[in-house]
Amino acid sequence: MFEAVKDILKEEKEKKSIFWKVVMENDCRENGYDQKESWEKMHYIYGAMRESEKSYSKDMKSRAGLSGSAAYKLEAALEKENLLLGDFIGSTAVKALKIAESNACMRKIVAAPTAGSCGVVSAVFLAAQERLELSDEKMTEAMYVAAGIGGVIAARASLSGAAGGCQAEIGAASSMAAAGLAYLMGGNSKMIANAAALAMKNMLGLACDPVAGLVEVPCVKRNVSGAVNAVTSAQLALAGIKSAIPADEVFDAMNAIGRGMDSSIRETGNGGLAATLTGKKIKEKMKTLM
Repeated sequence: MFEAVKDILKEEKEKKSIFWKVVMENDCRENGYDQKESWEKMHYIYGAMRESEKSYSKDMKSRAGLSGSAAYKLEAALEKENLLLGDFIGSTAVKALKIAESNACMRKIVAAPTAGSCGVVSAVFLAAQERLELSDEKMTEAMYVAAGIGGVIAARASLSGAAGGCQAEIGAASSMAAAGLAYLMGGNSKMIANAAALAMKNMLGLACDPVAGLVEVPCVKRNVSGAVNAVTSAQLALAGIKSAIPADEVFDAMNAIGRGMDSSIRETGNGGLAATLTGKKIKEKMKTLM
């Protein structure tokens, strides 16, 4: 696992390679895989992302009754052209909801990097593949790009809401998705790094405050915000807009912010939205259902 984005870029330059290959080769070294085995595993994971969207049903309801049908409602509104969302952002938002709701309803998902943020990378990548008509091979390459960014975040900060707040889950996922999308759209490695940095900067300080301690409110809908943020961040980077703070330093800032957060907003379900009057009422109601 790389501990810095700058190390990925350095190795890429030294080997005259490309971002995703550098990450794949590092995966092989660390886990004792050959390149074929590493590729097949990553290809399988991307296929599982696709299946996580397909498994969605408008009739699904979580056991708590807090999740289900939101993706169906959004998709129906988009089809009626009642919303201002464009085709791509609309598709991305629907997919993010479908996959996040599937998680709440105990369907199979890909934790990328966590179950609570499963809709972000999946939605952005699946929507991009459809829009850009990309092969599964290209998508697998982008998966390595996202994994490389996720690995650096894990090394420098955290991927756990309990340790770093939701910036470590939705924020990390958004950063990973932005980097992957920048690659899919032809961005160079500096653009990939800038996309990752821009996405995380927008998520710094995000509290992890699950109502009743469940990964449903506000988690499911935050997946949409993370996915859309990833798209806009990648577009900024592709336009040549740079992050004033390098990606590695952004992740360091994320780590410092996470460590400084009060425990009530680090996945305990004791602060933030969970501590509101309605949040407390939902928690009491859940005691009779769960």
